[in-house]
Amino acid sequence: MPDFRREEQSAFGEAKAKEDIEGGDDKPAQAERRRFPRSTITIGEEPRQQIPALKPLLFSTRDLEPRAQFAAWQAYIAPLIDLRLPDNIGTEAGFLADHTAWNLGGMLITQQSTPPHSYLRSQAKVKANLVDHWHISVLRSGRTWTEVDGLVSEGEPGRVELRSLGHPFRGRSTEAKTLSLILPRSLLSDAPASADIKNNIALYGTLTKLLIEYLDIIERNLLDFAAADLPHVVQTLREMILASVSSWAAQSAGTEQHSILTLTERIRRFVENNLTSDDLTVDRICRELGISRTKLYQVFEQEGGVHHYIQRRRLLSAHAALSDPANREQIVDIAFTIGFSSAAHFSRAFSKEFGYSPREARNLSSTHYAGQPQPLMPVDGIQSFDTWLRMLGHNR
Repeated sequence: MPDFRREEQSAFGEAKAKEDIEGGDDKPAQAERRRFPRSTITIGEEPRQQIPALKPLLFSTRDLEPRAQFAAWQAYIAPLIDLRLPDNIGTEAGFLADHTAWNLGGMLITQQSTPPHSYLRSQAKVKANLVDHWHISVLRSGRTWTEVDGLVSEGEPGRVELRSLGHPFRGRSTEAKTLSLILPRSLLSDAPASADIKNNIALYGTLTKLLIEYLDIIERNLLDFAAADLPHVVQTLREMILASVSSWAAQSAGTEQHSILTLTERIRRFVENNLTSDDLTVDRICRELGISRTKLYQVFEQEGGVHHYIQRRRLLSAHAALSDPANREQIVDIAFTIGFSSAAHFSRAFSKEFGYSPREARNLSSTHYAGQPQPLMPVDGIQSFDTWLRMLGHNR
């Protein structure tokens, strides 16, 4: 009787040998097994952490005597606004307030908590300092009412308010927590959608809601951002702000436009974009923007005149260049670049505006102002919120 088991084993062995020669696994001989790159991280090994880029600038009145708290807060926030307590509340009641600022290089982010108060950015304050930025705020709690030229914008959670620091305003606030962005005009002025930006408006709608949600994400991650992340964060915020403004403009196209405020913003953007031009004159501004000399003078009457406004913006640009350790241009060359015809005229105007000479501004640059694209860090109290505000947009 044949030994079928032995024959079956023999046949299986021959088939297995043939399979090994041809590649096996019922696949063609030419087929290659897929190979995956080996991970460079050993199991159980943590990924290398990036060095955080942001260091907050902190201020609080909580460690002060109650009677001294409001005065301390007034002094700290003075570069932006003047404050007043409600009529029925005295300084002895205290003023528990907190302020945290973060410098992303292209914009500032602030977190603020305050009791009820009223605020004023007067024409005198606008003229007295060089802060001419956009202020964008999101209320986490509380309510505000802000008036510009007789028009009131109401702030509440779920809305985004946009306001110019280059124009006077006044208002009042309940007890509130606020997240704010402060960004230079130049960050928005080169985009087509910037034509839709109006002063003292409250944004709302789906795109505004997305902007608020993105700000929530940023706020939770401020301590984790690396330096390489910051330009992307700033750029994304810029695009989302412009999209939200464009959406608001489309929804409010049928409403009355605030012509004088719109014209003022158009002129400011034109000046900022042509600051180093040799022919930034009244005639050119009127020709390019299609306005009369009378209207131009009327718009800037409270600024001390259009010539004074242009000179102040040029001096700030020169201050930023002198404060940049990487900029080794001669002072006279910087003066000529920004439109001054003589070094003596530039030096006199600079000293009158800032209280020290161009040469002193350059000597202070190594400690007073680090003019680099990366965020400015407070070092041993040398940096301040006021410094950040003044240099914003001129450190690149």
